[in-house]
Amino acid sequence: MTGAASLGYRRGALWGLLVTKLLGAWGLTWDIQWHMTIGRDTFWIPPHLMIYSSVVGGLVLGGGALALEWRERVAPTRGFRLATLGLLLVVLAAPIDDLWHRLFGIDVTLWSPPHLLALFGSAVSTLGCVLIATEVYPLGSLKGRSALVLASGVLYGGIRVTLDPSWLVAYSHGGVLFHTFTMLAALALPLALVTAARVSGMRWAPVFAVVVSFAVGVGGQQVARAGFGVFQPASFIEEEIARDPSSALAAGREIAEKNRTVPATAWPLRLSLSLLPAALMASADPRRRPGVATIVYGLGYVHRLRLVSHEPASLRAARASCERDRDGSATHGGVRRRRRPRVALALRPPGGRRARPARRAAPAPGDLRRLSESPGQVSDRR
Repeated sequence: MTGAASLGYRRGALWGLLVTKLLGAWGLTWDIQWHMTIGRDTFWIPPHLMIYSSVVGGLVLGGGALALEWRERVAPTRGFRLATLGLLLVVLAAPIDDLWHRLFGIDVTLWSPPHLLALFGSAVSTLGCVLIATEVYPLGSLKGRSALVLASGVLYGGIRVTLDPSWLVAYSHGGVLFHTFTMLAALALPLALVTAARVSGMRWAPVFAVVVSFAVGVGGQQVARAGFGVFQPASFIEEEIARDPSSALAAGREIAEKNRTVPATAWPLRLSLSLLPAALMASADPRRRPGVATIVYGLGYVHRLRLVSHEPASLRAARASCERDRDGSATHGGVRRRRRPRVALALRPPGGRRARPARRAAPAPGDLRRLSESPGQVSDRR
């Protein structure tokens, strides 16, 4: 095989790896909703099959590229080695995850050891794709930059999903821990965005990566919705919650139920709130000043939290009305509201004002994902 043919194969393998990354990201979105609304009766649920099919496809492409380099006796591509290593870590996490669930039951958090191992392996393989793009395309080429931005967007989205369980910390503890997600996001998300800018040489690469991540997330929601419509699985979440009402699964379900009455944020606003910190980072030019850009990004995230934490007066009035209907006692006019041992009240947002809970119906698939869109509406236990 000629050098040009070998380069063409490696470029094709890169784009194939990126496609498997998209499939894996969509499968992960579906998997989170499956765990939250259905449960986990077996390892062989459709979201897992989707995730691990993408992993197998990535291993075939990465291993094929490495085998080709070995056969042609050409210098090995470090990116394919890194991508393959990351995917092997994901495969290793599969039996560990199955054993974990057999020993400890189902859970809704991503912060279990096997889940974190799989997410770490996925991030390593995505970084491998970033490195491959720099090795098989000239610096500054359109295709190379496109591959870099796509890989960086997937990496950003993966880190973003990994941070989601921090809302359970906010729900359980409140106070300063209400800002757990903001603090972790300010530290972790710039890893993907600064990498995108410095490797691609584009100042506004962080903004493009966030747009890509948002589009991938929307696609994942549609895949999950279609998957639930096709398979129509029976839920046994209530039985699991009844066994352990204090579990993370129960807390996550309660959060989803509370968020059902929070009006959905329009997608242009959601996208703008995500783009704000990235645009501030780009204005600081992370190519030349990565440290300053990271600090600016963190400050932008704090401002973003303040934007979504102020509740309209009309919504507060509606919540108060629902609270009176549920309690059978007024919340104003000199009548004291009954105290209950497990009343859930909204966390004190940065503005310092508490919101009142409202009646919720059973959650539909995907409700937990709205936590990341409305951090100011997350609820806490008294």
